[in-house]
Amino acid sequence: MSAFNRRQFLGSAGATLAAAGLEPAARASSGHVATPTALQTPFKLNRLVLKGTGNAGDFDEKFVDCPFVFRDGAEFRMTYIGFDGTGYQTGLARSTDLVRWDRVGCILRRQPDNPIFRYNIAMTWIVRENDALSPGNLKKVRGRYLGAWHAYPNAGMEAGPAVIGLCWSDDLMHWELEEPCLRSDDPDTAAWEQGGLYKPCLVEYEGRFCLVYNAKTRPLPAGQGGGWHEQIGLATSTDLKHWTRSPYNPVIRNGPPGSWDDRFASDPCVVRWRNEWAVFYYGLSSKDGKARDLLALGTSVDHLVKTDSILVNAGPPGSVDDDYAHKPSVIAWNGAFYHFYTAVSGKYPHDIRGISVARSHPWKQQFTAHQTGGPGSRNGTGRT
Repeated sequence: MSAFNRRQFLGSAGATLAAAGLEPAARASSGHVATPTALQTPFKLNRLVLKGTGNAGDFDEKFVDCPFVFRDGAEFRMTYIGFDGTGYQTGLARSTDLVRWDRVGCILRRQPDNPIFRYNIAMTWIVRENDALSPGNLKKVRGRYLGAWHAYPNAGMEAGPAVIGLCWSDDLMHWELEEPCLRSDDPDTAAWEQGGLYKPCLVEYEGRFCLVYNAKTRPLPAGQGGGWHEQIGLATSTDLKHWTRSPYNPVIRNGPPGSWDDRFASDPCVVRWRNEWAVFYYGLSSKDGKARDLLALGTSVDHLVKTDSILVNAGPPGSVDDDYAHKPSVIAWNGAFYHFYTAVSGKYPHDIRGISVARSHPWKQQFTAHQTGGPGSRNGTGRT
């Protein structure tokens, strides 16, 4: 299993991990806190709002992944990751209602002559206002937009140990990439992150920048289940040049055997909830091989307590997320709280991966009704 990439490992998890015979996760017990009602999103749209185009040569031909949703003037925008069979590149879409999305285009492309970006460049966060119940307006840093990216060194999906870096833009369409600021082989790395880094989330608060990210161990022996574990860590900076990893890393650890996140605790989405930090993330369980979105709260980013319920669960057989409901991005609008996520149905390598959404309020009929998505459609199933 050491040669697996993340998608293959997730794709085999239902059979491989469940075979361990671990007990199911009961309602989270010691040390857990109640999930705030305002952050719960029990009403799923139950369809994809964006998926791969299916058109040969498109950067997002095969599938789309990792939504980051924010407000930009009169519109909402979403950065997402497109996969074309070679690697990740970063796209942008726009919407006026958070359901019907138009593609804008690819805003970060691979650079064949660059050893870091030869196959992949995946931006997953832009510094935004921190309030969970806000529309997610972007905040400029030094007069510009500031994003965080990660890139894998090899062709394929998430192949090899990724590095994390920052990027800058004046218009959200053209980005200047900096050299990596975090690597899995930095002198201060610990065993939990030495297998490679994953999604970064960048937050500015009271003059300090918090880079929250997940990472994986090196391949584990068969006696420990093979594959790897993923957990979430924190690095901080005041100048965006020198980064210090938290001595409390990983700040979100794997749960006990059979829990919702005993294998992966991954893909953080960090916002402020009242006077606390709220870190949305997804867990992968070795009990059933499913991925679902979860939440941890704390007065600081490196002192977090997990909440006691699943925020967005994998759906029933035949649904758009019957395998995984994971990789959260949250935003509020018109009194409702929206939770975007990557939905996966079917089994690898024939799974369908796209972006869906759940929210705190029931959906109107025109949004839940089936829509045909041919070329040029507004529901994310064709090119625009």
